[in-house]
Amino acid sequence: MRGKQIRMERIMDRNTGKTIIVPMDHGVTAGPMPGLIDMGRTVDLVAGGGANAVLGHMGLALYGHRQGGQDVGLILHLSASTSLGPDPNDKVIVNTVPNALKMGADAVSVHINIGADSEARMLADLGRIGVDCMEWGMPLLAMMYPRGAKIADEKDVAAVSLAARTGAELGADIVKTIYTGDPDSFREVTRGCPVPVVVAGGSKTDDLSTLRLIEGAMEGGAAGISIGRNAFQHPHPDCFIRAAAAIVHGGRSADEALEMTK
Repeated sequence: MRGKQIRMERIMDRNTGKTIIVPMDHGVTAGPMPGLIDMGRTVDLVAGGGANAVLGHMGLALYGHRQGGQDVGLILHLSASTSLGPDPNDKVIVNTVPNALKMGADAVSVHINIGADSEARMLADLGRIGVDCMEWGMPLLAMMYPRGAKIADEKDVAAVSLAARTGAELGADIVKTIYTGDPDSFREVTRGCPVPVVVAGGSKTDDLSTLRLIEGAMEGGAAGISIGRNAFQHPHPDCFIRAAAAIVHGGRSADEALEMTK
């Protein structure tokens, strides 16, 4: 079995082939926020709830991952920008695949904004990281979002489909992208992408809305979720992840899963 396959099993459920990822890279984008002050505690809670992996920058590996009693996969994020920068959509590479291996990562991720002014350079970065991941046997998750001056609607099916397909074409093993709003339109995205697609959670909202997003995405062919703020900022992150897992891995409805968040 190749290294990529071995590591993919550390971030995806072997039985369902689906995954629950909790991104915690927001400390670079927006600074300290509730849920990320004590990363070790939050990692332990979401792992206890059934998360397959957490995702973040080097700080997560240094100060949060596997600090508690629960084990969970680690995806190291290689690109970054801050909300105070001249163009927050311009993501730059801040880490390497070999260094991620040294830090014990099970996968790496990069963020690409399709339609941004710096799209060309970000695509070149994605292609280079994709080649590095093939060389080192490291799974690559590409966060592919349609964002920029030409994007009138970030949920436009054609734009989301293009973003997702671009990630797969340039070497991603998993693509994370935006939910288009309903299962039928999202199925166009997943059908057009030859690798597993996981859906982003977006801004902080109420439990039922997030669980219905998860339910719709799974019905539309998603391979799982990558939800941050609605998980790590939840009053009980373990309960929320347990509810999400009931949908992703158990096929339950959002209304059924809602009871698990209380």
